[in-house]
Amino acid sequence: MRLSARTQYALRAAVELAAAPGGPVPAERISVAQRIPRRFLDNILLQLRRAGLIHSQRGPDGGYWLARPATEISLADIILVIEGVAQENERFPGVSEPLEKVLGALREHQDSLLSEITLAHVAAGSLPNLSR
Repeated sequence: MRLSARTQYALRAAVELAAAPGGPVPAERISVAQRIPRRFLDNILLQLRRAGLIHSQRGPDGGYWLARPATEISLADIILVIEGVAQENERFPGVSEPLEKVLGALREHQDSLLSEITLAHVAAGSLPNLSR
């Protein structure tokens, strides 16, 4: 699985919000802490806000915060918002047909893992058992 830079930035920004002690976190603070270009970050935060994953407040005391507890937002939630729905793979002809099952199983494992890990896990540095 290849994640775009945009998706990696979105994950990092979301984890930064999950780790914040409370209250709005200014975009500039997220940008500096995670080394995300500010204009890029602003677009990502807008996308996450429109998807209902974060809230925002304008003004000098403004910023961003998670719309739900970090324990309820999975990495898959963030990836889905940024990357969109995965397209179905093409069919494999002839002798390579079994590869469809292999790649399908790989996708299912990947989706399961990313749905299991929440922002809270990452922010706390306590990932669930990843060996299967």
